[in-house]
Amino acid sequence: MASSWRRTVGNVRSFIGNSMGGLRGGSSLASWAVAGTLAYFLWVKPSQDLKREQEERAALSAASDPYRYVEKRKPIPDPQETGLIYGKRNSTQKSED
Repeated sequence: MASSWRRTVGNVRSFIGNSMGGLRGGSSLASWAVAGTLAYFLWVKPSQDLKREQEERAALSAASDPYRYVEKRKPIPDPQETGLIYGKRNSTQKSED
C-alpha cells in the first residue's frame, strides 16, 4: 500500500521533470529565465508598444481638430415612426376618443 503512493509521487515528479526538458537545478532555472526573457521581448513588449502607439495616435488626432463635431447627447430610441428623439420625452399623451 505504501509503495503504491510512493510510486505515484515518483511518477508525478518524473513527469514534471521531463515536461521541463529534463533539466535539473541551476541549468533548469537559467533556461526558464532565458525563455521568459525571449517571450517578453518577442511577444509581450511589441504588443504593449503597439497599443501605446495606437493610443498616442488617437489622442493626437482628437487634439488636432478642436472644432470637429462631437455628439454630446445620447439619442433615446423611439419605437414610433418619428425615429430618434433627443433629450427628454414629451409627457403629453393623446386623449382617448
